[in-house]
Amino acid sequence: MRLLRSERVAAALLLGAAALGLVLANLPGIGHALLAFANTEWHLPVPGLALSPKHWVSDGLLALFFFAVAVELRRELAVGELNSVRKAALPAIAAAGGVLVPALVYLGLAGREFPGGWPIPTATDIAFALGILGLFGRGIPNHVRVFLLALAVIDDLIAILIIAFFFTQHVALPWLGGAAACLLVFAWLSKLLAPRSPYLLARRPQWPIVTALWVLAVLTWWCVLSSGVHATVAGVALGFVIARQPGGRMHVLLEPVTNGVVLPLFAFSAAAVAFPAVGAASLHAEFWAIVVALPLGKVVGIVGAGWLGARAMRGSWVSRSPVDLVMVGCLGGVGFTVALLMNELAFRGSPEITDEGVLAVLAGSALAIAYSSVFVALRARSLRRGPQQNE
Repeated sequence: MRLLRSERVAAALLLGAAALGLVLANLPGIGHALLAFANTEWHLPVPGLALSPKHWVSDGLLALFFFAVAVELRRELAVGELNSVRKAALPAIAAAGGVLVPALVYLGLAGREFPGGWPIPTATDIAFALGILGLFGRGIPNHVRVFLLALAVIDDLIAILIIAFFFTQHVALPWLGGAAACLLVFAWLSKLLAPRSPYLLARRPQWPIVTALWVLAVLTWWCVLSSGVHATVAGVALGFVIARQPGGRMHVLLEPVTNGVVLPLFAFSAAAVAFPAVGAASLHAEFWAIVVALPLGKVVGIVGAGWLGARAMRGSWVSRSPVDLVMVGCLGGVGFTVALLMNELAFRGSPEITDEGVLAVLAGSALAIAYSSVFVALRARSLRRGPQQNE
């Protein structure tokens, strides 16, 4: 379990799973069978649960990942690196630039047929970015890692809001009301497991409450899925309303599961696409827009907005060490997990564009992985050798 908590291992599993999915999907015989299996709906005797294996992963398992992200974000806002306006301001400004610029680059390069793909290059993959920093960044100051983590968490919050507001077309209010009711009961019950709660002080057993919380979480997810809102939003909502202490314990328990099972399975299923039987000249404009916007737009947006924010705020480490801001911008270009989800939602109903979008996300993220790994390694080597090491 300890191994699966490693940022390096998580990044390696993500990359390996995506590569395996891409290779298997393009093998003669195996590829066709794999894609057919992944997209075959399983009809269960429950309303709204006619999902394919691919959607069980993206709509079901991925909700666990977003739950963990929401719990982490809430902790950072309460007692962590985002617990004051001043602490959160600079990474928030940099994150906003890292969303706005790639979206504008996409809109400038993409065709008019699919303008809704602009959210795809706006996401940063926390697991990959921190994994690269951990793998190649021995000697990098801790405040850089904290800044990257804060930026990535805020970036994911923006991605969650994009999913909720831009990828929800028809909302069934009764189902949404059922989700809200389950959520309220879930929040109230979770407080019974908080330290020094009357329930715990009375030495009552915890397992009935834990069981009820799991049941309510599943019911909330089902109601959100049936309402027309993307089901991962349920994970976000549950992560924000759960009491802080039991939420922290759940995060610790789920981290090996999300790193070792959920994210690799999603990367495998999302990357399992057949290469388009066309030449590079025949690829749609959306492909090239994502390939450029993800590794380049993120760097320009994060660095530009972060530098302007640092100039306005003054006293920030960014002013003393702008090269580290560039390094963070490079790491921000690794989109991967959330970018693949955005691609699936943005191009839903257009399989050919969806497949090209997956390949574009993989290509853009691969470029960002390559240059950010080199940048981080060179920067770490410079810091270990030079006087800046003790900054």
